[in-house]
Amino acid sequence: MKLELEDYAKALKELGHPSRLKVYKRLAKAGRDGLPVGTLQKELEIPGSTLSHHISALVSVGLVKQKREGRILYCIPQFERFDAVIAFLCEECCADEGIAQPE
Repeated sequence: MKLELEDYAKALKELGHPSRLKVYKRLAKAGRDGLPVGTLQKELEIPGSTLSHHISALVSVGLVKQKREGRILYCIPQFERFDAVIAFLCEECCADEGIAQPE
């Protein structure tokens, strides 16, 4: 998955907020099935409206999607998008090692 520089920056910005990072980490721990919003709210002790705001931010950059099953709304981590962001950060890691730099 190749994204534009701005897409990577937006995803990193949203993950840069402590509460959103906590939400994403909990969803990642849950795995590909995700978690109901109510479970996230209870476990993370985040008020409903605040949690909704954080989830919306993660959804807007493609890191989370939501799926409704009856009355339950699930949040599902989008690992492909997250992996693309991490790969972007690592793609040129150490590429200049061993190349003499001008002084």
